[in-house]
Amino acid sequence: MRKKAATPSLAANRAGLLPHLGEVFREHGYEGASLTLITKATGLGKGSLYHLFPGGKQQMAAEVLAEIDGWFVRNVFVPLGEAEDVRAGIAHMFAAVDDYFRSGRRVCLVGVFALGAARDEFAAAVRDYFKAWGEALTAALCRAGYARAEAAALSEDVLAGIQGALVLARAANDAKVFTRTLARLKKRVGAK
Repeated sequence: MRKKAATPSLAANRAGLLPHLGEVFREHGYEGASLTLITKATGLGKGSLYHLFPGGKQQMAAEVLAEIDGWFVRNVFVPLGEAEDVRAGIAHMFAAVDDYFRSGRRVCLVGVFALGAARDEFAAAVRDYFKAWGEALTAALCRAGYARAEAAALSEDVLAGIQGALVLARAANDAKVFTRTLARLKKRVGAK
């Protein structure tokens, strides 16, 4: 008797769809991410999507934001806190951010949600993401020798610089704006 192949769990199916959903939200915003665009990007019909995401588009967006947060925790926040050489850890942050945002060719989806009409619906996730990043960078800068107030101000400047450079690179259709800004910010904090 043949064994029936195991079917992937709903959670595994959802996880595989999140990058596709993220790109739809990134390109069209929450408001513009129609079910037609979502079905086209995922290759799934409405019924399958609602089976996987019973909470609809709101659940899809929440899971995409949670996935982004998880990526930043693993690749940015934790390395900032655990690096033996704090300046190398800060340099790692810049490299990871450059990679994630594809050297300025990819907008920040959390920023898209922060600026969109649905921002209140996702305010906690957006606020927590930026707060965690700011706190991780501030703590690293303190370990690098900056006074707490100076580290907090510098952390805020770095995050604002990164986010602003993403917007400016997109507006100017010139990804090098992002690359140049990261280089200046990295130098400013003395990262290796």
